[in-house]
Amino acid sequence: MTSASPASTPAPEPTSVPIFRKILVYGSILSLGIAVIGAIIGGIVAGGNGVISALVGALMAAIFMGITAGSLLIANKYAGRESAIGAFFGIVMGGWLLKFVLFLVLVVLLKGQPWIEPGVLFLSIIAGVVGSLVVDIVVLMKSRMPYASDITLPPAPHDD
Repeated sequence: MTSASPASTPAPEPTSVPIFRKILVYGSILSLGIAVIGAIIGGIVAGGNGVISALVGALMAAIFMGITAGSLLIANKYAGRESAIGAFFGIVMGGWLLKFVLFLVLVVLLKGQPWIEPGVLFLSIIAGVVGSLVVDIVVLMKSRMPYASDITLPPAPHDD
């Protein structure tokens, strides 16, 4: 009788992975809704430039939500291993830093563009930020994640 070595046994998936997957799905649906509603309102308020601005704002919201949840999903591959705790936090912090730099680059590139309506773009981004916070709260509140997750208890002692 042979037993599998601990190195060949895959690590169990952290219990937070399904939560981040749901956040990605619901965030995508939210971004699509912001794009549709924002394009309609932006078109009424500012014409073609309003539609484009709403779509750009919704796309930015989707990208930023995706970076957050995606970086946490990738970082979870290193969760639970004490030797890789630096990689976990490096990936998460790298994702946040990427979002910050990307936002600054987009602000500089989009500022003053004749095809951007700043008010519509701003409101689309704000709708994405507030909406993503609501998505996070709703998904976490509906999740059935235990308070002490991913804990493996030692085996019970045997009385022989």
